[in-house]
Amino acid sequence: MADAVTLFEVGPRDGLQNEPRSIPAKDKIHLVNELSACGFQKIEVTSFVSPKWVPQMADAAEVLNAIERRAGVSYAALTPNARGFSDAVAAKADEVAIFGAASEGFSQANINCSIAESLARFVPIIEAAKVANIPVRGYVSCITECPYDGAVPPDTVAAVAQDLFNMGCYEISLGDTIGAATPTTINGVFDAVLERLPAAVLAGHFHDTNGQALANIETSLARGVRVFDAAVGGLGGCPYAPGAKGNVATEAVAQRLATLGLDTGLDVQRLQNAADFAKELRT
Repeated sequence: MADAVTLFEVGPRDGLQNEPRSIPAKDKIHLVNELSACGFQKIEVTSFVSPKWVPQMADAAEVLNAIERRAGVSYAALTPNARGFSDAVAAKADEVAIFGAASEGFSQANINCSIAESLARFVPIIEAAKVANIPVRGYVSCITECPYDGAVPPDTVAAVAQDLFNMGCYEISLGDTIGAATPTTINGVFDAVLERLPAAVLAGHFHDTNGQALANIETSLARGVRVFDAAVGGLGGCPYAPGAKGNVATEAVAQRLATLGLDTGLDVQRLQNAADFAKELRT
């Protein structure tokens, strides 16, 4: 087992996007700055989506423009369409992310189109990103269970992940969007996905809704995955997935990885301070 694991901090975006209280931009900026000081290599700062659908992210450009950037940190933004990508580039995002799903029901609820239509919509974003030399990360939601369709076939997850990778995504984050996965179902997903893609281009994104996130991370480690998404303070969830509360807390993941003898490169005390501040932002 390799010694190093990368934690991709998603708290400022995935953690805060569903908070009902309008959180001031200055607090989001402070949170990102605190996270930058913790030693993260990757921080997902915000999302360039329509304020009509995700009002919490209406200040995306303001936040991304105002953060204190540190050398060696990639500041990412979620970009669902060409307009969002253009705005993210203008705000100097270091990389962008696109988000698909392994279930038709969630794809329709989240981005109002089928899986096939969503992949087609990503093509111009990826083409523009290649021209601008900006890395693109891909998300696959609902890898084991969908709140609308029920159980999701692992082969479908593998097909969507491969499509995103073939389109040009440098990494594919596999998301347990409602926290329904178990080590058994996660192994089933990897049985299918690893037939198509190497573990080196995969990441795990687990919610702790049912207290299984850390066990699922350990299962993923055993399958060769070395990148995991986490949200400081356990913030957040998805506004389009009923029951999606509870991203796994970054500080809990860092502690578990340390216990396993794996290095995240993070300042644990500084991370705990950031987690305390993040929790204060909750309503």
